Amino acid sequence: MPADLNEKVKRYERLLREALQKAEVSPIERSHMYKIAVDYRTMATSYYNDGIHFMESDDPVNALVCFSYGHAWLDAGARLGLFDVDDDVLFTI
Repeated sequence: MPADLNEKVKRYERLLREALQKAEVSPIERSHMYKIAVDYRTMATSYYNDGIHFMESDDPVNALVCFSYGHAWLDAGARLGLFDVDDDVLFTI
């Protein structure tokens, strides 16, 4: 059975929204890594907002792409230690 695009878009939107809520920047504010963590969060948030725009524009394919890319930024940041996370469902830790 093929994947249901609309279900997948809703699921990935929820996953990114929850990941954004849980991804706490972990490096100290004065450090170079703090700036990188903030950049990663900014990218993820931008992709989330773009995904919402595409959902509202009835463009589920691009919405799914945005939610997937946004989550990838957070997941990569978690692997690098930029975010203090403990959820092994939302993040690859």
